[in-house]
Amino acid sequence: MNTSALIRPAWTPATIALMVVGFMVFWPLGFAMLAYIIWGDRLDGFKRDVNRATDGIFAGCRRGADRAQRWGNGNSAYGRTGNAAFDDWREKELERLAEERRKLDEMLGEFDEYARELRRAKDQEEFDRFMANRNRHTAPATTTKPSRGKDKGPDKGTNLLDD
Repeated sequence: MNTSALIRPAWTPATIALMVVGFMVFWPLGFAMLAYIIWGDRLDGFKRDVNRATDGIFAGCRRGADRAQRWGNGNSAYGRTGNAAFDDWREKELERLAEERRKLDEMLGEFDEYARELRRAKDQEEFDRFMANRNRHTAPATTTKPSRGKDKGPDKGTNLLDD
C-alpha cells in the first residue's frame, strides 16, 4: 500500500492550496488546515492515546454486558443456568459472601469511629498544649506594686497593658 498521500501534514502544494481556499471560503477552515499542516503528524499518536484511554473506560461496560448476557436478565443478580446443583451452590456462596461483606462493612464503620476518636484526642492534646504555651507566655509578671490605698483605684490615665 502506498503511504504517500496527496493531503499529508506537510507543506505540499495541495495543502497550501487547500489552506488558501479555506481562508477564502470561511476563515476557520483555513486555520484548521494550517493546524493540520503544522501538527498533523502528531495525530496518529493522539488517536492511539485516545483509543487506549477509551478502551480502558469502556472495558468495564463490555464486561458487564457480557456477564448479563451469560447469566441472563432475570430478577436476581444472576439468572439460572439450568443446573440445579450449581445454582443452589452459587446461591449459598452468594449469601455467604453477602454476610462477609456485611461483617466487613461493620468493621469498617468501627474502625472509622476509632480513627475519628484518635484524631479528636490528638486535636485536643494539641489544643491543650497550645493553650498552656499561650498562657505561659501571656501570664502577667508577679511583681508587687506599691499599694495606693484602700479607697483609691488605678489612675484613670494609665494604661494597664503597659505593665
